[in-house]
Amino acid sequence: MANLHGFDANQVDPASNFDPLPAGKYLAAIIESEMKPTKAGTGNYLALTFQVLDGPHKGRMLWARLNLDNPNATAVQIAQAELSAICRAVGVLVPHDSVELHNLPLVISVRCKKRTDTGEITNEIGGYAKKEAPPTPPPAVNGATHAPWKRPAQGV
Repeated sequence: MANLHGFDANQVDPASNFDPLPAGKYLAAIIESEMKPTKAGTGNYLALTFQVLDGPHKGRMLWARLNLDNPNATAVQIAQAELSAICRAVGVLVPHDSVELHNLPLVISVRCKKRTDTGEITNEIGGYAKKEAPPTPPPAVNGATHAPWKRPAQGV
């Protein structure tokens, strides 16, 4: 039994469904990170929580685990490559702490994968990229606000 300290479900919107996100690219940011021991106790992984920042799935969370300390050298190499991609995507190339990667927008590539144990479809982050800057309009030439190669409309 647990004391719920007067929780009132009338005052809180219910959680939406947690179906997997459709495969695609999403603007997201790391909002939490923590080193945790592996299940076998032979190493540690960096647990990262990503939050989608815009679009119809804004607010949804995705997770990544990077086996940075593991007896399997291949697992460590894969994790280091993934961390390198994250660092490049957010522009922090030499972080001293994972918190330096928090709240910086990046694009994550999400794919759908079937779990081998339950057969359920789940999400997996398959890549990281820089957030592209929005296109900038061409600069005004001699105070003109139209493109210099276009003729202004009559009477303007």
